[in-house]
Parts: sequence; C-alpha cells; structure tokens
Amino acid sequence: MFLSVRMVDLRKNLNNFARALFNMTEEKRSLNFIEQIIEEDLVEGLPQSSLRFRFPPEPNGYLHIGHAASICLNFGLGLRYGAPVNLRFDDTNPAKEEQEYVDAIMNDVKWLGFQWDKVLFSSDYFQQLFDWAVQLIKEGKAYVDQQSSDDIALQKGSPTTAGTDSPFRNRSVEENLSLFYKMKDGAFEEGSHVLRAKIDMQHVNMHMRDPIMYRILKKTHHRTGDDWCIYPMYDWTHGESDYIEQVSHSICTLEFKSHRDLYDWYVDQVYDKSLLRPKQREFARRNLSYTVMSKRKLLQLVEEGIVHGWDDPRMPTISGLRRRGYTPKAIRNFSEAAGISKRDNVADVALLEHCIKDDLNQTAPRVMAVLNPVKVIITNYPEESTEWLDAENNPEDEQAGSRKIPFSKELYIEREDFREVANKKFFRLKLGKEVRLKNAYIIKAESCVKDAQGEVVEIHCTYDPLSRSGSGTEESMRKVKGTLHWVSVAHAEKIAVRLYDRLFREEDPDGHKDKDFKEFINPDSLTVVEAYAEPSLQTATVLDRFQFQRLGYFCVDPDSTDTQKVFNRTVPLRDGWAKKDR
Repeated sequence: MFLSVRMVDLRKNLNNFARALFNMTEEKRSLNFIEQIIEEDLVEGLPQSSLRFRFPPEPNGYLHIGHAASICLNFGLGLRYGAPVNLRFDDTNPAKEEQEYVDAIMNDVKWLGFQWDKVLFSSDYFQQLFDWAVQLIKEGKAYVDQQSSDDIALQKGSPTTAGTDSPFRNRSVEENLSLFYKMKDGAFEEGSHVLRAKIDMQHVNMHMRDPIMYRILKKTHHRTGDDWCIYPMYDWTHGESDYIEQVSHSICTLEFKSHRDLYDWYVDQVYDKSLLRPKQREFARRNLSYTVMSKRKLLQLVEEGIVHGWDDPRMPTISGLRRRGYTPKAIRNFSEAAGISKRDNVADVALLEHCIKDDLNQTAPRVMAVLNPVKVIITNYPEESTEWLDAENNPEDEQAGSRKIPFSKELYIEREDFREVANKKFFRLKLGKEVRLKNAYIIKAESCVKDAQGEVVEIHCTYDPLSRSGSGTEESMRKVKGTLHWVSVAHAEKIAVRLYDRLFREEDPDGHKDKDFKEFINPDSLTVVEAYAEPSLQTATVLDRFQFQRLGYFCVDPDSTDTQKVFNRTVPLRDGWAKKDR
C-alpha cells in the first residue's frame, strides 16, 4: 500500500513539474550544464560565429526516445545560439549499417521539427582518415599488429594492472607501411591484421593502451560499395570528423567520457592551430521505464517477431511513437522536462504519457466510439427517426468549431457502463436510474434482455424528450450524476482498434542480471477489438489524432483501408497502471 501511494505521488509530482516547466519562458529557464560550458567558452573568447554542433547517429537501427534527447539538445543549441548543426552519419561498420536506417533517421529528425545545415557521412572522410593514419605510421605513432583479438585484449591488462607491449609494437616504419597498404588492398583475411595507435600500454586509461584504429572488414558499404576493405574504428573517426567539420562542441553520451583522453590525443596528432579545435563533453543517456533502449535488444524484438517491426507502436522508437499517435511537440516537451543530466537516470514513462496528453488535450478533436458495445433501445423514441445533434469538436480550442452527430432509436454504449444492480457509487446506467447521453438526452433504464448464457444483449430505456443538451429548456438543465458516450447503431462506422499497453511488465526489464529481458514481456501489450464510431470518422486520414471521449487518445494507423479504419490507442485518459500498483 505504501509503495502504491508513493507511485501515485510520484506521477502527480511529475505532472506538476512538467506543467511548471512548460509554462516557463525561455528567458526564465535556467541553463543546463552543457549550455553553461558553452557560455564559459564564449566569455573566454570563443566567437559565437565559431559555434557548430552535430548529431552523429550510426545508421544501424532506428532512432528511439533516448536519441531524441541528443537530437533536441544539439539542434536546440543550434537554435539558441544561431549556430549550424550537421547531421552526420557514423557509417564505419558496413556489417550493420543500411540505407534504410539512413532514410529513417533523416525522416525522424525532420518530423521532430529540426533542420540540419549539412548531411554528412564519416565515409566522406575515409581517404583523409587513411592518409592521416599513414602519417602516424611514418611518425612512429601507429603499427600493424597480427595478434588475435583475444590476445590483444589480454595484453591490455586491466584497470589495476599495466598492459604489456605487443610483439609487433616495434616494427619498422617501412614494414608497417607495407603491411597497412596490403591491408587496404585486400591481401589479408578479416581478423588477421589491425592497425593500432602507439600510445602507452601502462596508461591508467585503458582506452589509451594502443587502441585499434583500423580493422579488415570485407563487406559491401552502403555508400562506398567495395572501394574499401579496411574501416576506421569509431574513436579514430569521431574526433577527426569533428575536426574536419570544425565542430566546436562534440556532445556525447556519458559512456564516452572515458574515451575523451583518446579523442583529444587523436585530434592533437592532426591539429593545425590556425583552425578550431573541437571539444568533447558528455551528458547522461536518456533511459525510459518499462522498456529497453539497446539497439541490439530492440533488433532482437523485431527479428524474433515479438513486435511487428521497428515502427510497432509498442516500441520506444521515434517511428513507433509517431505511429502510436505521439506528436513532435510532446516528444520535445518530454526531452525538455526530463532535462540534461551528468548522471545516468531513468525517466518515468508517466512523464512521457503526461506530455502527449497535455498536447492532445489542446489539439485533438473529440469524437465518440464504443469499444465493447451493448445495444440500447429507446422504447419511446419515434421509429425511423434520426436527429442530427450539435457536438463541440474541442472545448479547449475556440477555433475548433462543431460537428453534427446522428441520434436514433437504437444506440451502442459501453457494456461496462451498465449494471442491472449497483451500489450508490456507480454513476452510470442501472435499472431504474437515469444518465445523460453526451450531447443528447437523459435516458432511464427500464429493463434488459439476456441471451441463453445470461449476458445482457439489449437494454430497454425511455428518454426525456425535453432534456436535449443545449435546447435551453428547464429539463435540459437538469443534473444527473452520470454522462455516457454512445453511437447510433444505424450510422455507426465499424472500426478496428488496437489497444496498446506497455511492452514490459517490469519497470526495469534490463535490471536483472540473472534473467533475460524478454522474460518480462507483457503478454497483454496488444489487444485488438472491433468497435463502433460516429460517422464523422469516415473521412479520417492516416495519423489523424482524436480523443475518443471517456476512453483515451487514438490515431489512425497506416494499415487502414478504404473499407475499414484502424485506430491505435496512443494513451488512455486514466492511468490504468496506477490502479495495478494499488
């Protein structure tokens, strides 16, 4: 009980925090620590015109909500300082990278509302990186090693023991050059030779113990084809690419903090003092509760058919969130509210859900749909009669206008909105009691009809013809405790509804060393139901978003056809997981 109270309080605090943050003006918002670093550099003489940032994804998968933090940070800095931001693809591993991922990443960045200055690729610099590697060999700062990867790893020692020199460390410059050119020309097999930087095998930072610069990969590259069979390692590519592009601040996630010494060493080897020297700084990666953020694990979910592709609405990918109905504004607001930290943290998914509710509450049209229908027959309503009633599209938006919805003798309501007998706390429809139908009349349940299994199949009601909402009569002002949504049977649009829930039952599915993360898959993460909606949804198009009144927010899925619309639930109006915590 204590835990459930704390969870409810946490969600309230998250919502209050997010609301307060959204209401801040840009001038009032305090600087994050990355912005403080930039401000200090400007004070120390760095011209603002020299600021340049980059977002450097590897095209080996789809971007997820964690990447959104880096996107919003880097492009946000560009907007704040009027500085260009490059979109640079770190495409140095042809075994894992594909053009499909390049296209998806570009689409995601644009969809989030950001515009890059240049699209660049690390592969643009393959020749320059190779030439610089040759320069290091000539200066005695790099050598070709023929040890196995296991031997190299053992030889590096540990954080508490010094490494030992490779038996190939002191080869002559001429021999190293000859071997390196043979590597480039495809004379050796994969794994047989690598190029290593000659730094310090006793260095306290393990990354400085003669790191690998090049390895042999006889794979076709998505851009350069088969031009190369040796490919630069990330650490060698990263800083040099920043230097070539004259990036002022290379902002990485926290796991690269220990790589900063190597970043600086590599840049120093080619640095021309007449040019700007890039600076690497790190922030904590964004994790999210009830999901996993590893590309490798997300790929497992896709390849094993646990989800239906990278854009499955249960995935934390940006394309999955987009298909589920999330908006760019909601994701940007979430990134702002979650903040930029120096320590690894896990953002509560409740904050993300608050952000989309807050946005869609302002923008999503209200409609009525019934997901679990039972028929209501209004016995005293005229046969074959139909009224077209006025309904407000969005009470939060004065410009949203209104629409007409049909009302007739036979209606659908939600099955759970009716009970034959119920206690005083049940304010929906029960025998002998009244409720108001949204935008329509007050009805009273008189009797019900059951099938052979005892399930209610029809509810017979009477209505008060003077109680129509907005008619101005005294009866229309009469208050009853319950208001239900409904659709006219004769005019109902049959739709398929996918009810998505969290993909994992466990808040931290990655946090159990003795268990596979897939053990925590939520078997109820997707339920598909046939539902009925008001006819205005006939004209809805893919990715249109709506509030199904009393139920939640829904989005038109690309699987929709001319004969049937498919809707994805973005988020329910109420937090069902808070109830489970209790």
